[in-house]
Amino acid sequence: MHGRLLICLAFFMSLIASPLFASERTMNEAKLFAAASSGDVGEIRKLLAGGINVDVRNKAGETPLLVATHRNNIDAARVLIEAGADVNAKDMILDSPYLYAGARGHFEILKLTLLHGADLKSTNRFGGTALIPASERGHVATVRTLIDAGVDVDHINNLGWTALIEAIILSDGGKRHQEIVQALIDAKADVNLADGQGATPLQLARSRGYAEIAEILLRSGAK
Repeated sequence: MHGRLLICLAFFMSLIASPLFASERTMNEAKLFAAASSGDVGEIRKLLAGGINVDVRNKAGETPLLVATHRNNIDAARVLIEAGADVNAKDMILDSPYLYAGARGHFEILKLTLLHGADLKSTNRFGGTALIPASERGHVATVRTLIDAGVDVDHINNLGWTALIEAIILSDGGKRHQEIVQALIDAKADVNLADGQGATPLQLARSRGYAEIAEILLRSGAK
């Protein structure tokens, strides 16, 4: 009996190692990436039920969840996350589903990642948290959500910039960025924390002619 079991096990292992089995697995992985990209929830569920690895990687190091996040395919992302996909898995350029959703303002996916273990201290290829590009790009709701989640408002990236500084120097100074500056200040961001060249947020706002942002900073004790 023991001998038969060993024979069966050896046969099964040979199937796994066979080119045919590997080819089918590769094809199913390709199908999963395609389904994640197109938002085909039914196909995703079918492939996951077949035992495919939810965190399989493509040549760019992306997982299916990151591919779904790129397209802002909310339902696809939800199915993958609920199946255990890693919201912090980074690709070759250090994007993760959490970081990408935050940076791009993919709000619903961001909230899903926060509910499933997003690493608030994780950083992108510029050494910045999700809050910094969200502030730069004017994603007001995303900024507020990340602040509420507990992301460090004074984190400095590799360029020497905080979220507050990026909300000034990489913005148009308009209403959305004014709201973000105020939200960061309300969250106790240091209004006098200078950039790598020693320029303060107030100096940077004035140099760009952003009078409204400068006024917000002045009311908060900026120098």
